[in-house]
Amino acid sequence: MNLIFRLIYVLFGAWRRAKLGMEEISCLYFRVWPLDLDLNLHMTNSRYLALMDLGRVDLILRSGAWAAMRRDRLGVVLAGAAMRFRRPLKPFARMTLATRLLGWDERWMYVEQIFTGPDGVACSAVVRAAFVKGGKLVPPGPVLELTRPGATKLEPPGWAVDWAALEEAAFAG
Repeated sequence: MNLIFRLIYVLFGAWRRAKLGMEEISCLYFRVWPLDLDLNLHMTNSRYLALMDLGRVDLILRSGAWAAMRRDRLGVVLAGAAMRFRRPLKPFARMTLATRLLGWDERWMYVEQIFTGPDGVACSAVVRAAFVKGGKLVPPGPVLELTRPGATKLEPPGWAVDWAALEEAAFAG
């Protein structure tokens, strides 16, 4: 239930906060609440993924991508995520979630998300996502270019493309 309040916070905050380009960094600020904890009394791994959804929502709303998505009746789906947990986030700790678009190719968008707590980076992640319409992938370029008129394509880093290829090979079938 506490995620609904965080979602409302992000939705209303996106209307009040400055607009962003998709290549800019969205920062959200949260606190670790008791319902975020696991048996080790630090933030549970699954909560990172749920909060990452909120970071991407903020970036989509503040960049103007939501208007293009709504107009073309597009959704966004994740195809994969790679995460590295570095330090625990303890109860009531303040944390920052930074989200930014790394780049895109003909099928995928690559998004980096980093959680920082009182002791430094707690978790870093990269996700591979796609726009979809009617169950089919939609090339991200035309949609993203609407949010950045006149801008050139943002090429994803080579390591992100290599990761996606490795993931495709490992989980094919």
